[in-house]
Amino acid sequence: MRLLPREEEFFDLFVAVAQRNTVAAEHLRELFDAPPERRIAHVEAIKRLEHEADQVTHEVVNRLDRTFITPLDREDIHQLASDLDDVMDAIDGTARRSQIFHLGPAPEGVKQLTEVIQRMVGVLAEGVGRLKKGDDVMKCSIEAKKLEEEGDAIYQDALGQMFETERDALEVIKWKEIYDNLEMTLDQGEDVANVLESITLKHA
Repeated sequence: MRLLPREEEFFDLFVAVAQRNTVAAEHLRELFDAPPERRIAHVEAIKRLEHEADQVTHEVVNRLDRTFITPLDREDIHQLASDLDDVMDAIDGTARRSQIFHLGPAPEGVKQLTEVIQRMVGVLAEGVGRLKKGDDVMKCSIEAKKLEEEGDAIYQDALGQMFETERDALEVIKWKEIYDNLEMTLDQGEDVANVLESITLKHA
């Protein structure tokens, strides 16, 4: 029995946020698959998940302040919590814009990107879930980075096609911002993958 036991609940808190990110990414994909008049339920569901994730992230920070011995480096705990929260914020930001902009049917490129984001967030959640035991975390990190590259290629192709074919300047402005936010979500996910990789290397 340790005189000063490590606080292990951080792992459960990370998983709690990662799982909410997974559900939010699913709603984001369904949002753009749905006709415009049926999107509001997904926007509201994502907003609820974002609020819940915020509360869990605050708990990580509060627990960090009062924990003497942590299972990972303090800066890694703070960074992972922050980066997971950034993924949720990016998803929420895109969902909100879909309402503000009164968007019509989604272009195929948007649907493809949300599908990649859903897969990426799922892989990251698996990596976070494996963090406590340290099994195959690196594999999840590498897979997430491959998905970021796949998403980048879709983003570039879809933007090029839109600029070539869309004649309504306002539609271009609206959808470009959606594309940019989806691409940013992939970048935020890559940040999570990088932290998972860093933690794994430190504890190898």
